[in-house]
Amino acid sequence: MPLRVLFIARYRDATMRRKVELLAAEPDLTVWHICPAHWQDELLDVRTQSGVVNGVPQTALPMLGRPTDPHRALYRTLTFGLRRFRPDLIHAEEEPESLAALQLALARRLFAPRARLVLNTWQNLARPTRWYVRAVRAQTLRAADAVLCANAEAAALLRQPGYPRPAPVLPAIGVDTRVFQPAAAPSERAAFVVGYAGRLAPEKGLDLLLAAVAQLPSAGPPVELRLMGGGPQRAELEAQAAALGLAGRVSFIAALPPSALAPALQALDALVLPSRTRPHWKEQFGRVLTEAMACGVPVVGSSSGAIPEVIGDAGLVFPEGDAPALAAALERLRADPAARAALAASGLARVRAHYTQDVIAARTAAFYRALPAGGSA
Repeated sequence: MPLRVLFIARYRDATMRRKVELLAAEPDLTVWHICPAHWQDELLDVRTQSGVVNGVPQTALPMLGRPTDPHRALYRTLTFGLRRFRPDLIHAEEEPESLAALQLALARRLFAPRARLVLNTWQNLARPTRWYVRAVRAQTLRAADAVLCANAEAAALLRQPGYPRPAPVLPAIGVDTRVFQPAAAPSERAAFVVGYAGRLAPEKGLDLLLAAVAQLPSAGPPVELRLMGGGPQRAELEAQAAALGLAGRVSFIAALPPSALAPALQALDALVLPSRTRPHWKEQFGRVLTEAMACGVPVVGSSSGAIPEVIGDAGLVFPEGDAPALAAALERLRADPAARAALAASGLARVRAHYTQDVIAARTAAFYRALPAGGSA
């Protein structure tokens, strides 16, 4: 009998949902997807309907609170269709300390007590939390048969209080290589084009990137910087670029959907993620790194959080907050096209081995099969 999987995730675009389709294509899995009926962020405003999407039954549920809030939003349902679908396994890509995870743990206890429950965590920083957050986390971890961790630090944090069940490092989202792939033919560029894609926010270290570009020697190909995304720091960064004399060499581009982001990445000579650790945050994965590597673009990242773990030896890592070190890494790539080509090839090989949606889905399906039967409600 196929394993019946209720898969709950706040996926907002086709590249993210690709994993669900690949899971459903496994011959021994029957998958039903639950997602938010409405998603709105700085990039997308998406309304989703219930039905069959690319062969996968899907229920779109309204949410109480903002779907972008990973901790306080709830699904507007009591049962999640558990009595109708009767899953063998519930996989909810929700943080253990979230209200949605607590909601699912209670629904499982009432309506599908023998179903296994799998949660996800990205949290890689021990943050001070209030008593009620700790109480929620204790309840959900007691209920969860496994927790999939986005990075090694998240797994270590989960083990510190003694979580005894499986907690492998298995990122939630891979790269859809149907969209993110190397350009069909390399384009000739007179300039050395450096890019960033993501939120324009202080923790992303973009002031450091501007400072590093300003420090690059004037000799050699001219440098262009493209900052793609939106956020609260845009005006401040524009003012900084002007003060550094970079205004004519820095482009601010609105956030792009995946179909437009892929060619924008292909047009870069290097992608930089200069994140800076803050008291309550550090980089948990850096999805744009894997998207750039899948496009055959060399990547440079800071030492914040999971960035070195994702890049491995397939890119350049500099100490976070160190503008001269970032400038040196960029100058190395600008001055040496052969080094750029070698890192591009290494990055492409690394992402294909570890971070495509096909690889992530296959590893997830294998994990489902290996998880012992019977819920822990």
